[in-house]
Amino acid sequence: MIAPASVLIVGGGIAGVTTARQLRASGFTGSIRIVEGESICYDRPPLSKGAFIQGASVESLAFAMPDEYAQQGIELISGVRVTDVRAPGHTVGGVTLSDGRTFDAEAIVLATGARARRPAFAAVAQSRVLRTYDDAMLLRAAAKPGAVVAVVGAGFIGSELASGLVDLGATVILVDRNQVPGSRILGHALAAYLHAMHGAHGVEVRVGSVVSADTEGERVSAVLDDGSSLSVDVMVVGAGIEIDTALAGSAGAEVDAAIVVDENGRTSVAGVWAVGDATQRRGAGGVLAPPAGHWEAAELDGRAVAADILGSSAPTPRGAGWFWSDRYGIHLEVVGRLVGTGSEIVRWAEPERPAAVFRVDDGVLVGAASIDDPNTVRAARRLIDQRITVSAADLADPSVSLRGLLRPAR
Repeated sequence: MIAPASVLIVGGGIAGVTTARQLRASGFTGSIRIVEGESICYDRPPLSKGAFIQGASVESLAFAMPDEYAQQGIELISGVRVTDVRAPGHTVGGVTLSDGRTFDAEAIVLATGARARRPAFAAVAQSRVLRTYDDAMLLRAAAKPGAVVAVVGAGFIGSELASGLVDLGATVILVDRNQVPGSRILGHALAAYLHAMHGAHGVEVRVGSVVSADTEGERVSAVLDDGSSLSVDVMVVGAGIEIDTALAGSAGAEVDAAIVVDENGRTSVAGVWAVGDATQRRGAGGVLAPPAGHWEAAELDGRAVAADILGSSAPTPRGAGWFWSDRYGIHLEVVGRLVGTGSEIVRWAEPERPAAVFRVDDGVLVGAASIDDPNTVRAARRLIDQRITVSAADLADPSVSLRGLLRPAR
């Protein structure tokens, strides 16, 4: 395979920037352009922490400054959107920008990411989401000490926002339709403990769904499905994300819940790859995996696509998926899967407080999570990837080091 002479990357998140950097680090000498709709390419996880809570500048979240991209021979075109993609196929493809400019490219990488989902009730002026730096600043300005804020959705982003709002002195009402939010990802024991932290920190928790919301002077009046109502200063919606597949569709690429790619990140259209939150992989037997939606997965996508563009013969093997979350002063890390087939094993730090949770399937560890103990998750990841047989008794015993369980494999 002959490497293309030019690569154009649509999107400057972690997946897009990693693709560009990895191409240069691997010796690619052709032209590289990144087109980013915002003014700067920056990291998203700190939005709910450093930006929203601490007021960090967008520059402090940036992957690099414009002159650093120039030094690497990467052209950054920011502040404009890509409106159309022409797939390379057997000719030179390219893109059209919102300001009318066009650029050609022999290879195109779609790193279009996702946007925050806004239900119909979120159309009121005092409604907020968190997906961009501007979102974080708008929310920070509204979350004054004493403000009453409704957080709709108690998933990861909603829970982190509830924690941050408490830190900023706001009165928080958390609304979610599930009795134990997160149990379908974390399992019941861990999800129940984490959800109980809201009440322990003064958050009012309501079980239900918002069905409508209206402006009431400078406040928001919301009605829940049980007929009860809320009157708050601000409503923050954490209702998940919507995958942006429009450009992939216009290029003729296969899309499902996201942009469909193979293990190398190739779409169904020659010369077009896709990376990050906007993708889902087609695995063995043609089965489509759900979008990963996590930082590390996006970074690994960028590395894999860079290698494939340069003609690498095989994708880099990936370990079990990993992600993290911070709330109320604790640090949660998760690796692998904690639900599905197999059994849940809890390692208790004290009654009703799990230190770690594991899932074992047919004697093999398939998932783990820990609170304030990253070393346990690091060891668990190796146990998962190496498929080392483990016992429920060892996993449940706080005196047993998971690193010790790796020794027989050596």
